[in-house]
Amino acid sequence: MKHKVAIVGAGQGRFGVREDASQRELAFEAVAAALKDAGTTLKDVDSMVTAVAADEFSFALQPSAQMHDYLEFFPKANFRVEGACASGSMALRVGWMTVASGLADVVLVLGAEKMTEVSTSQATEIMGKGGDAIWEYPFGMTFPGFYAMVARAHMAAFGTTEEQLAMVAVKNHFYGSQNPLAHMPKEITLEKALNSFMVAYPLKLYDCSLITDGAAAVILASEERARDFAKSPVWIEGIGTATDTMRIADRDALHTLRATVEAAKKAYRLAGIGPEEVDVATVHDCFTIAEICAYEDLGFCPKGEGGAFIEDRQTYIGGKIPVNVDGGLKSKGHPVGATGVAMAVEIMKQLRGECGSRQVPGAEVGLTHNVGGSGQVVGVTIYKKD
Repeated sequence: MKHKVAIVGAGQGRFGVREDASQRELAFEAVAAALKDAGTTLKDVDSMVTAVAADEFSFALQPSAQMHDYLEFFPKANFRVEGACASGSMALRVGWMTVASGLADVVLVLGAEKMTEVSTSQATEIMGKGGDAIWEYPFGMTFPGFYAMVARAHMAAFGTTEEQLAMVAVKNHFYGSQNPLAHMPKEITLEKALNSFMVAYPLKLYDCSLITDGAAAVILASEERARDFAKSPVWIEGIGTATDTMRIADRDALHTLRATVEAAKKAYRLAGIGPEEVDVATVHDCFTIAEICAYEDLGFCPKGEGGAFIEDRQTYIGGKIPVNVDGGLKSKGHPVGATGVAMAVEIMKQLRGECGSRQVPGAEVGLTHNVGGSGQVVGVTIYKKD
């Protein structure tokens, strides 16, 4: 790398059913917050990368152009990056590469999605197209169906229980209730989670993430420029991306995501740390079983012990590794193109000590984990306090 890369500004709008704003207005909201955080303006930004997962939510072939036009960012460079639900992390990676290569000194990374313009059934169908276009989607495969199979495989192999799945939801709603930008900022009980209606056995309503509108943005800067901004930078120390087969039938196991394991190895190696040195993490809890698998695949606990890990409250603040203390996708929401960028926003604020009642004391190293599709692409990023 030619340059070290830092996040110097971060912003997120409120996630939820945003009938008050279009996609481009959601983007403006997040970018304005990031610029204010950095103490700068768009005039100081050299280039822009935009993450949008699906044209069908945007009703536009060039949703990124719609947004840079609304921001009046022209004529500087902007282009779209897509990696399904990992689009935000892929855009962050491209922004990081742009700065690290010396092609630009200051880059804006934006993620935005407005999913509620379509019905729930239409949104489920659109997301189902993230599976194999010949062997899965045409036969009715949906993401709740896929993760239900993951849960059943994990239960069969390791004895994971429905109660342990529900404990993930209880934790994430507990912290989401303290996040004013969350889609569903309310606590739930274990009993309520277990008694909610079945979506795809064993996954119930509170095991599933939300269909959400929202946007998030971060501003990246080179080492030479990082201290020109209003607040202390947070450094991107490790970044890893890996892939897996498109068709899930071609994988060796369902209770693990090979792409997570490989992406984590790359990120840890580049950062020069191990999982035991991570102080706070945001992981891709699109379904509660996904968070349990992430504990294991990222090395926070041994394989097969993820259920016991949440049951022992090891992922609460005060436990071994606090995870998703912003509410995660489960409570904060999952506007797919924005999710990976919003994770980076949360970690930056944690490492700067700005998270109030859900602040992880003394956090100096953070990690984000973002899954695209059913694991076809995964991004893992490691951040360090200045």
